[in-house]
Amino acid sequence: MAYVVEKSMFPVSPDRIWELIGGFGSLPDWIPVIATLDLKKGGRVRRFSTTDGAEFTERLVSFDEAQRSYTYEIVQAPIPVGDYRSNLSVRKNDTERGSVVEWSGEFKPIGVSEQEAISLVSGIYRNGLDAIGRHFADTGD
Repeated sequence: MAYVVEKSMFPVSPDRIWELIGGFGSLPDWIPVIATLDLKKGGRVRRFSTTDGAEFTERLVSFDEAQRSYTYEIVQAPIPVGDYRSNLSVRKNDTERGSVVEWSGEFKPIGVSEQEAISLVSGIYRNGLDAIGRHFADTGD
């Protein structure tokens, strides 16, 4: 199994960041490439498409409002990974004011090298974290 973890610090409270990213259906609110998103099965499955037409289905595994964290699995996606499980969390930054957002995932590469799969997933996470920073910079929060 391959493992990726990406983190970013933001000068915004954990509650404000969680308000933006903490809903399982909130991806379009903070990731610009998400074109559509539908929640199914009582909000436990999200089906979304990107602006380039890629379609994903993901299933919520666990959700912890108090810890500002959720874990999900990919059911179907056009990326070369299998047995994918990911966690997105927000916590208080212990060394500075603000927050740390951590996005991690574990998966098996399919048809590509482990490094290629790691690079792809890491890029997805980095783009999402960068989008959070742009959101708060644009809103002045």
